[in-house]
Amino acid sequence: MADVSEAVGCAVVTGASSGIGAASARALVAHGWRVVGLARREDKLAAMADGLGQAFSYRVCDMTDEASTQAAVDEIMAAGPVKALVNCAGRAIGKDSVATSKLDDWRAMYELNVLGTLRITQKLLPALEQDEGSVLIVSSTAGIEPYEGGGGYCASKSAERVMARILRLELIGKPVRVIDIAPGMVHTDEFSVKRFAGDRSKAQAVYAGVPDPLTAADVADCVTWALDQPDTVNIDQIVVRPRAEGSYTKVYRR
Repeated sequence: MADVSEAVGCAVVTGASSGIGAASARALVAHGWRVVGLARREDKLAAMADGLGQAFSYRVCDMTDEASTQAAVDEIMAAGPVKALVNCAGRAIGKDSVATSKLDDWRAMYELNVLGTLRITQKLLPALEQDEGSVLIVSSTAGIEPYEGGGGYCASKSAERVMARILRLELIGKPVRVIDIAPGMVHTDEFSVKRFAGDRSKAQAVYAGVPDPLTAADVADCVTWALDQPDTVNIDQIVVRPRAEGSYTKVYRR
């Protein structure tokens, strides 16, 4: 494990308690970064800290809550420079049609996927600019190609991708990179299970017969590669899918 005193820099990772966020935190530590993980579940964050050692610390934080996010940011900035923000926190709820979907489900996805990303990004931008840092957003191919039953999630991920692109344009001339990584089918332990309110049969059907869907570690490799480029090299966008997935509607299943 890398010596904390010789770390590449401090990376703040949201959604760090599971899935792509947890995998990204582990990968960044392995690449010599000092990582601060943000998530709501302290038990999972504490377990990660036990495994990763001094290079990983955490703050319990609800990205949809202003006071919670501000308190976490205040502590992070008081501890020193911030080199990267990796926005992984996100969720999907159900696969209802636009006609039958619930406003509260759309609102919950927007609150986390869009406004949560905006909130933490705005708060850390001054520190990132000071340290020639990077804003990295893990969006989704759902924001590129909408699909039936994905109205709320696709809309929120499209908004997240547009936010990244506009921020990139607005920061031209300033020493901050903006990176968008859009994964396709990623098989993680929790994402689809939560999407279908704990119905594991529905969650498993998403991946049924698909040989080798992406793992969280595959996406984390993209995160670390993009951040490890020289500060003057901006990886505007990475679209990453398993070989078996040509698009959401064109997936090879055995």
